[in-house]
Amino acid sequence: MNKKIYNDGDEVENFMLSVYKDTPSSEEINAILEDKPSWPVKYHMSPERHNLLSWYNFRENSSLLEIGAGCGAITGLFLDKGLDVTAVELSKRRADIIRTRFEKSKKLKVLDGDINEKDFSQKFDYVTLIGVLEYAGKYGKGENPFLEMIKDAKKYLKKGGVLIIAIENRFGLKYWRGAPEDHTGKLFDSLEGYLDYQGIKTFGKNELKNLLINAGFKENNVSFYFPIPDYKFCYEIFSDKYPPSGNHHISNGMYPSPHPANSYNLFVEEAVSKGVQDNNIFDIFANSFLIFTKHD
Repeated sequence: MNKKIYNDGDEVENFMLSVYKDTPSSEEINAILEDKPSWPVKYHMSPERHNLLSWYNFRENSSLLEIGAGCGAITGLFLDKGLDVTAVELSKRRADIIRTRFEKSKKLKVLDGDINEKDFSQKFDYVTLIGVLEYAGKYGKGENPFLEMIKDAKKYLKKGGVLIIAIENRFGLKYWRGAPEDHTGKLFDSLEGYLDYQGIKTFGKNELKNLLINAGFKENNVSFYFPIPDYKFCYEIFSDKYPPSGNHHISNGMYPSPHPANSYNLFVEEAVSKGVQDNNIFDIFANSFLIFTKHD
């Protein structure tokens, strides 16, 4: 069965490929981003995407498998951290963008095609699913492709290795405010449980935790973090152990959350977030999750 490969359109992806073929300087990339590019160009090319994991203390001399590497928005961070990176991307053109973007790196291997058709003898210290798990229903397998994707990611981990997941929260505050669902573009779609399910969906915190436990991870090895305003462009990160509180509120200006489509503003997101954090329920309504789970 031929799978329809996700992409952001020929014009956008060919543009990015042509940019990186010219080996642009950081100043040239910044000039493109300052010229108000389309959302996909900003999403794939902005160095601010690194904020998600720039703070994380990766072990030295470690290996990392990046499943669904996109156009390399996070790949560069992993290379900057000194990791040996294997990036797998279903789309050949996107894989070519990564190859071109980091052609000078000796610590990067890029593979295109379905990861389920690759024969990996190697186990990795880290495996990432960043903006990937939500698409498992379209590109995955089995009766519960989301669970199967996590199980597959787990089998690539060394003992003591860490699975890293970034995904939107289906109950994110921005969706209540009136932002269309990030993947379907429909208002309140995730809140209503994807009534017209087309293979893409996100999850709440407990749903994700249960998926990880059912995949064989131990509950006490699962750690939730909350990128603010979301995982795509985050500028603050809280966690279950260090939630936003009266002593450390979310900084002014973090809301409203960015969204590539027009959003309704049914309420002031910043004001509502203050009440949510004061009542200690921020983890339920955070716009995105960043999850670390260790494989014992």
